[in-house]
Amino acid sequence: MKKEIVLGITGSIAAYKACDIISALRKEGFSLTCVMTKEAHEFVTLLSVQTLSQNEVHTDMFKPPAQWNPLHTSLAERADLILIAPATANVIGKLASGVCDDLLSSVVFSAKVPVLIVPAMNERMYAHRIIAENVKKLKAIGYKFVGPVKGHLACGHVGVGHIAPVEDIVRAVKKLLVS
Repeated sequence: MKKEIVLGITGSIAAYKACDIISALRKEGFSLTCVMTKEAHEFVTLLSVQTLSQNEVHTDMFKPPAQWNPLHTSLAERADLILIAPATANVIGKLASGVCDDLLSSVVFSAKVPVLIVPAMNERMYAHRIIAENVKKLKAIGYKFVGPVKGHLACGHVGVGHIAPVEDIVRAVKKLLVS
């Protein structure tokens, strides 16, 4: 039976990398159901994500369900892993603070499976003390992280904040699900 990954895609310029992540994980035999935040739509299309994942993409917690089951809990129940890639400072802050104001955060808090977070943001944002505290807090409760790494950033700087390489993300997923 295929392992099910719920992939959360957030509003970062690195959202385009989600397409590569989806393709790589599907090649490894994983099934993906994607949840896009409203901000993610500014960077990648729902059609691209749906085509690559070969599954419905979820965006709205309050969309009437085709059958009776609350969407956030049904997604959480079928997941073997929640992967958030890219993860913005916003979503990291929400998770560290217990804020459940969208579908992605509600799925995370409804789940009892590993959560793997792949940060991507400006190096100054990632280095900020509050972000560092939020990451530390999430690590302390068992959330796993991959990256970020030093690289070329959308702002033109080179620094730690670049999304981790796809192969590193796939390796971390396999470590959590296959071992």
